[in-house]
Amino acid sequence: MIKKIGNQIIVLGFLLGTALFSCGEKKQETNAPSVEIVEEFSSENAHIEEPYLFTSPQGETYLSWIEKSDSINIFKFSKLEGETFSPETTIAQGTDWFVNWADYPQMSAFADGTLVAAFLQKSGEGTFAYDVRITISKDGKQWSEPFVLHDDKTQTEHGFFSMVPWGENMLVSWLDGRNTGGGGHDHSHDHGHHGQMTVRAGVLDTDGNKIDEWELDKRVCDCCQTTSAMTEEGPVVIFRDRSETEIRDLGIAKFENGNWKETAPVYMDLWEIAACPVNGPRVSAMENQVAVAWYTGAKDNPEVKVSFSDDNGKSFETPTKIDLGQTLGRVDIEMIAQDKAMVCWMEEGKILVRSVDSSGKLGNPIQVATSSDKRSSGFPQMTKNGNTLWFAWTDDSGDLKKVKVAKMEVI
Repeated sequence: MIKKIGNQIIVLGFLLGTALFSCGEKKQETNAPSVEIVEEFSSENAHIEEPYLFTSPQGETYLSWIEKSDSINIFKFSKLEGETFSPETTIAQGTDWFVNWADYPQMSAFADGTLVAAFLQKSGEGTFAYDVRITISKDGKQWSEPFVLHDDKTQTEHGFFSMVPWGENMLVSWLDGRNTGGGGHDHSHDHGHHGQMTVRAGVLDTDGNKIDEWELDKRVCDCCQTTSAMTEEGPVVIFRDRSETEIRDLGIAKFENGNWKETAPVYMDLWEIAACPVNGPRVSAMENQVAVAWYTGAKDNPEVKVSFSDDNGKSFETPTKIDLGQTLGRVDIEMIAQDKAMVCWMEEGKILVRSVDSSGKLGNPIQVATSSDKRSSGFPQMTKNGNTLWFAWTDDSGDLKKVKVAKMEVI
């Protein structure tokens, strides 16, 4: 049974101050809001982990998570109702799932309010043989029998998916290992396979029918999240690309005039790394504006950067450095105005958030929560509903993991 902190509110937010910044930092805002913890999801006999937050086209915010025990994994969600979350609802459960700290289940909603959820299920005995399975609900109570998203029927890796409504339908993007021959990851999280990981995308209708599918790029990083957003001109999908010389910078695939354009760089950090950093980008869009946040370790200098586009993702401005100098990455981003975004990331045992606008002006960093640097703490999540930002993260400080939720008013 999940335990909650009802309506109890604990003020955590505070400014880290400008003293943490070098003289080379761009000018910053001087005011910042506070963060309030509003919910805690925990269990007496299971781990609560891998949260995901999203806000639907109808303006409704949902939180999903995995309830994990030795015998079973249960995919659950709760809907924000006012200032608290509704009683939990089970989406699906299984004993043969692939549960991974970086490749977490997700939800989204079609334009008509139909809900869609995706999770990972083993397809064979190989460690990284698993499928993306989709389930759909018209009312949030009854969920369809889960079906496999892709049609290749190979016992290889499929995951790191992202979803975004596209008109009346849903665009789903994912990493697809059908060409890899089922090779596994080495200790650097890379694949010992003969072929390459690809990124693909498909379109589903509200009944789960696949209308179309494409290969967007034939050689990409093996285990970094994909991310997608809808612009005025159509969808964009962003992922960590992979060159023949192991440069692993961000690529963007843009749907334009009825076709997907060839992958273009968001920005060339020229990060050469012979392993997957397990640290993907996040994108947010508002009308013709697109903002991308990402982690790079180029030149052995870890950084979180944000770059803006004012032409629906055709070109991007010189990025702005976001972090304080010791970042782990694990980013998220939300546009809060036509030329301004909020960026979330992890650094030195903290989850931090700050604003940045397209001119490079930075807001002061705000601490959302403390967090361990371990993989078990996962990837913090952020979504915007009205003038409020909502955050969720895995607290792994105890014997059993739990999920906490906080909010912050946007100034």
